Amino acid sequence: MSDNYQIADTPQVLTFKKCTMVKLDKTFSLQQVSNSQVLQDWLSQPAPISDFERQSLQFYQQVLQGNVYDWNETELIECFIGPIFTLVNFTSNRFNLFAERSLVGVVEGIEMRGEPDGMIASGKREPEKPYFCFHEYKRYKDPDGDPAAQCLAAMLVAQTMNQTDQPIYGCYVLGREWSFMVLQGREYAISMPYLAVRDDIFDIFRILKALKQIITELIG
Repeated sequence: MSDNYQIADTPQVLTFKKCTMVKLDKTFSLQQVSNSQVLQDWLSQPAPISDFERQSLQFYQQVLQGNVYDWNETELIECFIGPIFTLVNFTSNRFNLFAERSLVGVVEGIEMRGEPDGMIASGKREPEKPYFCFHEYKRYKDPDGDPAAQCLAAMLVAQTMNQTDQPIYGCYVLGREWSFMVLQGREYAISMPYLAVRDDIFDIFRILKALKQIITELIG
């Protein structure tokens, strides 16, 4: 992250990979809510899908259907997730999509650190303020770790760094399942999974395009 964000001295360090939902809930007094207007507004926000985008999504879906059970994380990233994000195109002069960049912050006296697999942040060449965290490219078979907790941990750091009441957005993927998250204050919500092997793939893409518009408005 940018050098202008200083980390305070703290005896406690928690890495994203060691996080579980139980640990985060208890440590930071978090509460999962079932009804979040912020999440619902995001998931329902319209975004047009062109014929080219629809045809591209159908092609990526065919590739996913034939390989998702056997892919490892890198193969899932390179052959499916990466192309989806590229099709949305989060690159602009004010923000960009960054992969495996260090994210460090102090949340309630605990230093938290990790490298989110994906992060949309202000800045073009290096991340500054993160608005969206993406964890974790898990293969469908024998997943390791807790992708929801790793995503939420990164979102907590982003919230602390931004020093704002605005929501932080997130998403984690488990094989063919995409789940979207929002964090506001000490409350968070998680969507039901969207299955990329079904027509849900068009909703996934629409939600990501809506995210681009949301971040554009947040940065101003």
